[in-house]
Amino acid sequence: MFGAGLLGAGGRGCWRALRAARGGWWRAAAPGAGAAGAASRGLCAGGAPGVSYPELKDLKKANVLHIDVRERWEIDRFGRIPASINIPLGELVEALQMDPADFKKQYNQNMPAKSDPVVFSCLAGTRSKQALNFATSLGFSRVLQYAGGFEDWVKHEPPEKK
Repeated sequence: MFGAGLLGAGGRGCWRALRAARGGWWRAAAPGAGAAGAASRGLCAGGAPGVSYPELKDLKKANVLHIDVRERWEIDRFGRIPASINIPLGELVEALQMDPADFKKQYNQNMPAKSDPVVFSCLAGTRSKQALNFATSLGFSRVLQYAGGFEDWVKHEPPEKK
């Protein structure tokens, strides 16, 4: 788990402050250590930790699990962000508590451990923030949201179609 100096208010920190710590956002430095500890105290106080398009692209290179919580019909109609899996928001709490074998069968992806890095996205940030809150309440400690969501992604590159 992250040190309290990097987490900020309410047990959540800002991605930018965590990214400043050597080794990536999920390997944060000790509480109050260096610039990352100082930067986090003034950033994103109480807000959901979010990532931008370029930050999400970097995280995808590190094989972060990216869960799109839009409805299946939205994915079918408009496409998806590459390398994301779809778990509609209404299924998320149940999915994150599934037996790992059932999760793998249902979503064709290994179930994340509570300490694995996970990024949630939706259309424009509302549902992904709810997803982040659900995951945090279930004990997931390294979760972020792509607040710009699908709307922001398609400004930068085309989505994958089925």
